[in-house]
Amino acid sequence: MTVTPDLARLRSDTPALLRSVFRRYAAGVAVITACGDAGPVGFTATSLTSVSAEPPLVSFGVGTGSSSWPVIAEAGHVGVHILGEHQQDLAATFARSGADRFGPATAWRTGPEGAPVLDGVLAWLVCRVAGRVPAGDHRIVLAEVLLGDPTGDGRPLVYHQGRFDGLRG
Repeated sequence: MTVTPDLARLRSDTPALLRSVFRRYAAGVAVITACGDAGPVGFTATSLTSVSAEPPLVSFGVGTGSSSWPVIAEAGHVGVHILGEHQQDLAATFARSGADRFGPATAWRTGPEGAPVLDGVLAWLVCRVAGRVPAGDHRIVLAEVLLGDPTGDGRPLVYHQGRFDGLRG
């Protein structure tokens, strides 16, 4: 049986189409951090992916127009933090342009290799940046896992339909 799409519903504005489709795709929420000469930077990412077990690699996307990009572009190491459902405010802070991301409301410390490490997350990694691949208005950063802590408590935070939420189960 062949199913033909309702052509009236098809979209050709591909940037809007991409955003619309991926609003329906639930994704885990991470915060990526790094430290530069002017201090720490960070951003909320839903593009975190496990790439390889041997060597242990992750990837994430970062917009070249973001305030964090100049530091990420030069950083040798990054922190990768998996957020829990109790951290919706933290996710929103790191997603908001102009926010004081490392202000008093954010519990963090300088971790191994100088990477900012957030407190109270489900899990965190410190990674060595292995490469930056151009991808349109973003860069895909490949990072080799060096060490971390997977022992935080709670359930993961997800991003779906334009908002942060917990899993239903």
